[in-house]
Amino acid sequence: MSAIVCGKRSIFEDLPTTPSVSKRIRCSSSPSASSPPPPSSSSSSSPARFSPPRSFPASASASAFASPSQSSRLIDHLRALFPDMDGQVLERALEECGDDLDSAIRSLNELRLGTVDRKAGSVAGTSDIPSSAEANLQLQSQGVVTNNGEIGDNNLPNDGADWVELFVREMMSASNMDDAKTRASRVLEVLEKSICARASAEAAQSFHQENAMLKEQVEALIQENAILKRAVSIQHERQKEFEDNGQELQRLKQLLSQYQEQLRTLEVNNYALTVHLKQAQQSNSIPGRFHPDVF
Repeated sequence: MSAIVCGKRSIFEDLPTTPSVSKRIRCSSSPSASSPPPPSSSSSSSPARFSPPRSFPASASASAFASPSQSSRLIDHLRALFPDMDGQVLERALEECGDDLDSAIRSLNELRLGTVDRKAGSVAGTSDIPSSAEANLQLQSQGVVTNNGEIGDNNLPNDGADWVELFVREMMSASNMDDAKTRASRVLEVLEKSICARASAEAAQSFHQENAMLKEQVEALIQENAILKRAVSIQHERQKEFEDNGQELQRLKQLLSQYQEQLRTLEVNNYALTVHLKQAQQSNSIPGRFHPDVF
């Protein structure tokens, strides 16, 4: 849009300055009066059609019209700005505005917007699919930014290329600099909210995924903890059994030592009894032998 405005200014600098009164007369006159006035000393319009009524000389009226080369340059500039419009429409708009480039551009923008509105209204009554590129542009623009400045979420672009295309179309549809600023601010506001919404959705999705992953890890840790608890309980039971076996072994060792002590005592007693028995046998023996038939 800035390039278009710069182009306008360069064209204005190249054009010769014309009286502002003649511009007002030509812009306010009807299409039938848009043809060049005859070179005469009479007034260019009657007092009944213009307020206040003034008479202008023929030299002033003739100087208000541009040369054919300048008109062709203006038409070429308009054709570059509006490539989809017919050349006759551009020439007629330039003639109606008295070779004023700014007024002609404004008039052509209003004409194009009005055509798009009519096409969009007719298409909305018959079908939901646009019948032309301009109607599609208007519907897409209304789907993103409404007339009240509110945001519509029906036809939001999906990627960066669509946003760039929408921004360029909005700038091409602007009638002046203020309209371009308003459209740009609305599109940027919608883009910002779309980015925030998408970032929030992605953050929520990543949060849910991380939460699900953490839940799986917690479940795996719970299972591992249960297995470890079971292993610890088994090990504890084995340790307790080993301790019981050790205590039983110690008790048996003590009994064995006691039995060995008793065995040694019994052996000593047995030996003492054997010695006493031998001594008793030796002391009680009768010397000599008698025949048993004596008695």
